[in-house]
Amino acid sequence: KGQLVEVDRSGLVAGFVGQTAIKTSEVIQKALGGVLFIDEAYALSSHDNPNDFGREAIETLLKAMEDHRSDLIVIVAGYTGLMEGFIHANPGLESRFNKYFHFEDYTGEQLFSIFQSMCGKNGYTLGNDGSEYCRTYLDALYEERDENFGNARDVRNLFERSVARQADRVAALGSPTREQLMELTAEDLKAAADPA
Repeated sequence: KGQLVEVDRSGLVAGFVGQTAIKTSEVIQKALGGVLFIDEAYALSSHDNPNDFGREAIETLLKAMEDHRSDLIVIVAGYTGLMEGFIHANPGLESRFNKYFHFEDYTGEQLFSIFQSMCGKNGYTLGNDGSEYCRTYLDALYEERDENFGNARDVRNLFERSVARQADRVAALGSPTREQLMELTAEDLKAAADPA
């Protein structure tokens, strides 16, 4: 059928004994004939409590993957280290998930392209000073990245904070021009990059 059903832990796990299997089965039924995409799948196995309902979701999922081998594709996604823990949490997971794709982090230049795209899609322009500051900031963000690096999420957050700062700045202008209303400056980006 070609449909894509996307869920995370909250879409599979219920709060009461026996309800998780029902909830997970309902999601699987919607995905039959298509793809079930489970984002941050490691959250299903990351709880130390042996009675955690995430294990019930995993067991229900494994049975469905076996029973519907010809009409269900399941993709699990998450951070590399946490996903290794997830895959090793149950022997059935290791045998059913045997193809892995590792996505490299976006480079500073790619992050800048994403920021420019967000500006374009939302009708904003990036002045020369803003463009220079943004490029430098995103290069540094990439070079200094750690396990909390959010890739495009960090860019989206910077963009949204920049727009908010720009709105505050423009509100103080007497009669802003259309260009002023739509331009993000280095001042806006600096304030967004250091929200403290």
